[in-house]
Amino acid sequence: MSAKVNPADWHKDQSKIRALRDQVFVREQKVPAHIEWDDQEATAQHFLLHCDGSVVGTGRITTTGKIGRMAILREKRGLGLGRQLLESICHHAQTRGLDQVYLHAQCHAEAFYRKCGFEPVGEQFFEAGIAHIKMVRRFV
Repeated sequence: MSAKVNPADWHKDQSKIRALRDQVFVREQKVPAHIEWDDQEATAQHFLLHCDGSVVGTGRITTTGKIGRMAILREKRGLGLGRQLLESICHHAQTRGLDQVYLHAQCHAEAFYRKCGFEPVGEQFFEAGIAHIKMVRRFV
């Protein structure tokens, strides 16, 4: 299995990003479509994860250092691809001079993010009807 993460351009790659997030968040997790897409899309740096010639993952980081919209197709989970995507996004943040990044992790994925160096901050909260926790990873 050959996997590679590439920066993506929202305007050029929007159809691929939308298709993947629609599959994972809207169809699988039942996130209402009207809240999946926000005003950060055009200014965020997006990423696409390619595996064996197909797009199987996506994620983004906003100008404030918030990582989000991390999605891996169900059949490709558990193979280390999510970590590869996350590490690529963190590396991008570091090269841009950020000393930390943060995200709103779905609570069921908290252990995954802990293994990737993120620490929980604050209390659990709900977004799109799903329990989340804010997590931070410091680079310094």
